[in-house]
Amino acid sequence: MSLNIKNERVHALARAAAARTGRSQTSVIEDALEQYLAALDRPEQEEAWRQSLDDILARIDARLTDEDRRALTTDDLYDENGLPV
Repeated sequence: MSLNIKNERVHALARAAAARTGRSQTSVIEDALEQYLAALDRPEQEEAWRQSLDDILARIDARLTDEDRRALTTDDLYDENGLPV
């Protein structure tokens, strides 16, 4: 297996990352590519997570009556000193 990179800037970045971390150039490139690929997946994961939260909040909202909403105030969460109950 080989990868022949003919870009001096990429070589310089790999050398600098390896020198700063004390790891091999192959190791820092592998780590960088893994992080890059993970970052590419994040928007999809975040959107799915947000949609899941929105669904949960919608179900909770549908169950709350006006009386429930009036009873839920931040005053109920703290004592007279402003500390959580």
